[in-house]
Amino acid sequence: MNAAAKALRKRLPRATLCVWDDAMRAEDPLAALRRQESTRIPALLPIRHQRMRRDPFSFLRGSAAIAASDFAALRVTGLRAQLCGDAHLLNFAVYSTAERALVFDLVDLDETLPGPWEWDMLRLCSSLVVFAASVGIRNDRAQDAVVAAAQAYREAMNAYAQLDPLVIWYDRIEVDARIADDGAMRAAAAARMPTLASPNERTPRFVDRPPLFRRLRHADERVELAHGILRSYRGALPDDSRALFDRYHTVDMALDIVGIGGVGTLSLVVLLPAGSERPLLLQIREAQRSTLERPLGLSRFAHHGERIVAGERLVQAASDPFLGWTSDGDRDFHLRRLPDAHASLDTTGVRASTLIRYARHCGRALARAHARSGEPSAIGGYLGNSAEFEEAMLQFSLAYGVRCERDYSAFVAACARGEFAFDE
Repeated sequence: MNAAAKALRKRLPRATLCVWDDAMRAEDPLAALRRQESTRIPALLPIRHQRMRRDPFSFLRGSAAIAASDFAALRVTGLRAQLCGDAHLLNFAVYSTAERALVFDLVDLDETLPGPWEWDMLRLCSSLVVFAASVGIRNDRAQDAVVAAAQAYREAMNAYAQLDPLVIWYDRIEVDARIADDGAMRAAAAARMPTLASPNERTPRFVDRPPLFRRLRHADERVELAHGILRSYRGALPDDSRALFDRYHTVDMALDIVGIGGVGTLSLVVLLPAGSERPLLLQIREAQRSTLERPLGLSRFAHHGERIVAGERLVQAASDPFLGWTSDGDRDFHLRRLPDAHASLDTTGVRASTLIRYARHCGRALARAHARSGEPSAIGGYLGNSAEFEEAMLQFSLAYGVRCERDYSAFVAACARGEFAFDE
């Protein structure tokens, strides 16, 4: 162990890392939700609230603003990395790269910003506890999952500390080799891709799935908005990506209301075939201020679409050639290829043993993401070879999991009082 790691451990022993106490909370959780939703599309918020009312884990998925406010009160090492910003367990998934390889990685980085590496781990570990309770997994097995995630992170970070930066940069988690064989992933159960139909042999179209997936008719004002976004986006692409994009042409568009955390922002999917080749599905997503900016300070990017794209390129192992950003004058957007082989944890009847294995994959993936942008030797040196880090993450997660359950109950009660509208 080097002198810097010794000094850091003396200043902040691992046993006292990220200790949570409810008295540390500086902002009412429902006030944090209202603040975040003040810039969302009001007509979509009842859908968001209805999804958050399902169970405490669904509430946690929509509460990144609460977590960001709470984490700001914690004692951390001062070491930083590019954060996902919302690294709950379902924000990790299998997806296909542009080369049709399957990788396991972080998926949505709408909240990405440089910050304390611990915050992503806290979000992951606390989500494991809340999820396990929501699906009836015993508390002792939930604790095993937290320890598995933290141990995988520590061991992977120590391994990365020994590697050349270029090796770290090109490392990625191959699904066939490391995940598919242990049964932790269920691709078919988690796949959620738009359904296509072919009214004639030459022109595919989206299939309506109202009210959450709706084709845009020609008279819809969002059609012209999308065309304007695509024109501006094309002009800002690098030459090689623009040449690739120009091989496709737009034939259909749809409004897509997906997930929980992002509901209330505009999300469109564009269908772009290219002759007889497989069509391109391009996602247009509104980009708003990161919830991390309030505690950490403003992003160095004035454009939030650029902030997200830069974060994805820094964090994800496989870069999407269609990543880009643009504005419509009032709102920022980022664009990306909609992954066409998407899979995540099958939450239907999930077993404790499966959750533990999956948690291990998530911890490993998060370490790889942080090692690309942070200082693996410094983080690894602090974590060391003992299980003190795992114990710290476990104690935080158990305490904060109780806090999340109480916040969920407060939210449900507020919905009943009419303070948060929701779909019946």
